[in-house]
Amino acid sequence: MRKWHRWLSVFFAIVMIWVAITGLLHYVVVWWPTGEPSAEAIAAAAPPAGFVCPEGWRCIAPQPSAGDNPLRPYLGLFHHLHAGSEGGIWGEIIVMLSGLALVFFTISGMWVYFQMWANRKSKGLKKGFFWK
Repeated sequence: MRKWHRWLSVFFAIVMIWVAITGLLHYVVVWWPTGEPSAEAIAAAAPPAGFVCPEGWRCIAPQPSAGDNPLRPYLGLFHHLHAGSEGGIWGEIIVMLSGLALVFFTISGMWVYFQMWANRKSKGLKKGFFWK
């Protein structure tokens, strides 16, 4: 199990770092502090006069933009890079496999750790779950 854990981590570390960085950039854009939107921005985000949401639909009005977030135009790009959409079907498959790899690395990492722990315990070395 240790060999699989090490070899797969070489490839998936690159993909997981990519997913982590693009995910962080996405949230930097979303959480960027903005000022109050102008009256023009609020008016532009309002639905047209007489608009009625169709029965059974959930209509959400667009949020007015404050306009002082310089990264806001890149939000869609960061989202697509994070999801692997920019790489086509192969990008999406690699991102999906990296999610499955997280599960594998969690299970195999615990497996390897408990094997090492049991080995140390059987040899009478330091007791406890953690060692130096």
